[in-house]
Amino acid sequence: MQAPHSRRKASCPATAEAKAGPPCTILLVKTSSLGDVVHNLPVLSDLHARFPEAAIDWVVEEGFADIPRLHPAVRRVIPVALRRWRRRLASAATWREMAAFRRNLQAEAYDLVLDTQGLIKSGLITSLARLAPAGRRVGFDGASAREPLAAGFYDQGQAVPKKLHAVSRNRRLAAAAAGAPADPIDLPLAYGIAAPPLAAGWLPARPYAVFLTATSRSDKGWPAADWIALAAALAAQGLGIVLPAGTAAERALATQLSRRMPGAVAAPALSIAAIAGLCAGARLVVGVDTGITHLAAALGVPTLALFAASDPQLTGVYAGACAVNLGAAGRPPEAGEAIATASALLATGPTP
Repeated sequence: MQAPHSRRKASCPATAEAKAGPPCTILLVKTSSLGDVVHNLPVLSDLHARFPEAAIDWVVEEGFADIPRLHPAVRRVIPVALRRWRRRLASAATWREMAAFRRNLQAEAYDLVLDTQGLIKSGLITSLARLAPAGRRVGFDGASAREPLAAGFYDQGQAVPKKLHAVSRNRRLAAAAAGAPADPIDLPLAYGIAAPPLAAGWLPARPYAVFLTATSRSDKGWPAADWIALAAALAAQGLGIVLPAGTAAERALATQLSRRMPGAVAAPALSIAAIAGLCAGARLVVGVDTGITHLAAALGVPTLALFAASDPQLTGVYAGACAVNLGAAGRPPEAGEAIATASALLATGPTP
């Protein structure tokens, strides 16, 4: 398989008949958020399996660009900075960056541009992409898109039920765009990513579990007392505990929590690539509803996701028997339930 940053061109036939055949160049548009980007990785795997000679590029928010780069089937990652640009629209530098992004986006002509996000912003990016002869822009139809007006940017809008997990919705859309069966999907689920385990002197000397305690919404959190009880149970099974966090405030809270867990370590600031390596080296990852929890599951690490304010049936971890969701909106899991599930995952997961 090709390296993530390879500039290999697809070998496209030049005849008019071939132009209407399998796509030689594909652009994926899924910009954010982190969990949504992870949920789109199986689309990349599916399209690569269906069209192994196609060159596949991906437009993604600059802060999440390390995620598609973990997948060996991506040729080119095209970072976009919509979040940052919105805050600095009066800056001339912002307008120069936007012009550079457009040139970068239009450097290739695509046979298929696939927007699995279904928002007006992603639809606009889709419309800016340059099409090859007979190329198509495909996304959700108006009844299926998160923002119905986004469907106006596509040549083909596909109907996909909303009451499905995000991974299934993305894969069904991609299958329909590829002319393949969408229900059931005829390919095994594959996120297709791997990361080398992180090597750092501050990591515990023994096998460890990762606790992802930070979340952007307080109602998605899990009580400190329950985290501490879970840490004690895992320590009794020989595991150290590592608590990464994003912002300085989140790291301060992780530090406070780690002090109540004997032998636990609050991680320093880490890039997404480094956090992927941290999770890849873990025996177990336990996290609230946050993007890194989904990333851990995608990496094949035994993962326990704790839900308190959202529906895991639609956006929970989704990676087979080694990825388990507990709780639901308004019903966070009890500590004992989490301890029992974590112990079961450790019993069935890989050993170091």
